[in-house]
Amino acid sequence: MNDIILEAKEIKKTYHTSEVAVEALKSCSLSFVKGEFAAIVGKSGSGKSTLLHILGTLDTPDEGEILLSGESILNLNDTKLSEIRRRKIGFIYQDYSLFAEYTAYENIILPIRLDDRKEDPEEIAAIMEDLGITHCKDKFPNEMSGGEQQRTAIARALAIHPDVILADEPTGNLDAENSLEVIQMLSRASRLYDQTIIMVTHDREVSEYADRIIRIADGVVSV
Repeated sequence: MNDIILEAKEIKKTYHTSEVAVEALKSCSLSFVKGEFAAIVGKSGSGKSTLLHILGTLDTPDEGEILLSGESILNLNDTKLSEIRRRKIGFIYQDYSLFAEYTAYENIILPIRLDDRKEDPEEIAAIMEDLGITHCKDKFPNEMSGGEQQRTAIARALAIHPDVILADEPTGNLDAENSLEVIQMLSRASRLYDQTIIMVTHDREVSEYADRIIRIADGVVSV
């Protein structure tokens, strides 16, 4: 496990308000290898979510470079960036971000359909079984528990076979028992599917399940 899949070089980001300029990231450099489960840990306002959004091309830095599989991606046009987000980067959010009008299965396959591809029902069934949500296949989000919704969100991210999965506080809305289950599933998924998972969290106990912990404070990364 030594192939670098995602790399940030000298990333800087400043947010300007009407009164002050806030340095969210101060020359951050770090890299992630294929198949690792990494946790970015920091207090609220430390810059961890800004870093995750930049890694996922959801935000742009003022300076620096992001490389995915060795290719610089920050200067790509919107069409190319959208394609990367559909095919190479999966996202898991704290609020699950499921569509209320779709069943669990329909939510999972939605990114595949939006990319004009056809899902493999057997493969989706296998992912759902591994995550323990087979019984949720025909349920709508309001019929599922928080843990079941987050596992559905994980299945959705895994189903597109991305190079990298970015998880932003994936246990933030869950109780202790469900948090533990979700983190164990993410750890297992990184090994089972050989995918790089980068998780942002403020919970040190949750971070202990990662292969590597990256700390960030006041916009500065320590690895």
